[in-house]
Amino acid sequence: MASLLDPTARGRVILVGAGPGDPGLLTVRAVEALKSADVVVHDGLIDPRVLDHAPATAQRISVAKQRARHTLPQEAINALIVAHVKTGAIVVRLKGGDPFIFGRGGEEVEAVRAAGLPVEVIPGVSAALGCAAGAMLPLTHRDWSSAVSFVAGQCKGLSEQDWSGLAGQGRTLVIYMGVATAEAIADKLMADGVAPDMPVAVLERGTYADARALRTLLADLGPMVARERVGSPAVIVVGEVVQLADAEDKLGAWATAAEAMA
Repeated sequence: MASLLDPTARGRVILVGAGPGDPGLLTVRAVEALKSADVVVHDGLIDPRVLDHAPATAQRISVAKQRARHTLPQEAINALIVAHVKTGAIVVRLKGGDPFIFGRGGEEVEAVRAAGLPVEVIPGVSAALGCAAGAMLPLTHRDWSSAVSFVAGQCKGLSEQDWSGLAGQGRTLVIYMGVATAEAIADKLMADGVAPDMPVAVLERGTYADARALRTLLADLGPMVARERVGSPAVIVVGEVVQLADAEDKLGAWATAAEAMA
């Protein structure tokens, strides 16, 4: 199988994780792959400085996706990649974060292999890890959490997902793509038995200069996201480790209501 160890090999795909945003978090191997590219097929949230590592002559194709509005369906992206590889091009498929964590990288690898074409994967710093590090929020901690889980806040609808046991004492839950459904997420977790006063952090634009880390309680998650006008990209962290985060406290209206009831 072709690899970066054979830079003369043509007609292959390199699936590259671009990390959560800051170009400084690219791996050395990711930069090497970009420098070899004839075609770069990239997500919409990729920092332009990352694309600068590709040759000026490389074709850059955006397949940006937004909630409920995709430039191309996944099947068309797969076909686009395969078509370019069949011309003999080195195609770098550049994805935010890590391609195998909610990046549909597995589907793209399957499509390329089904076409009988060589493919390799270069992992990237996932959004959860990058954003948490920026907020000084350890996802596991000997005193607070011995397990961490990753879920998607939009995949196939919340009602079809079973998160039982993923959040609570001694456990950390990281939710990707959950800003738009934050209130429903909080309701779902509380219905599953997670305490309303469980600490929650929302990490917006993690690793960028304008990153925000906002902390509240689970019952206040939806209202806080609305009050603070939180936008994507952002991840939500639920668990006792949130108490350790370097974050702004945004308890807001829920605390006032709770004090009134006390």
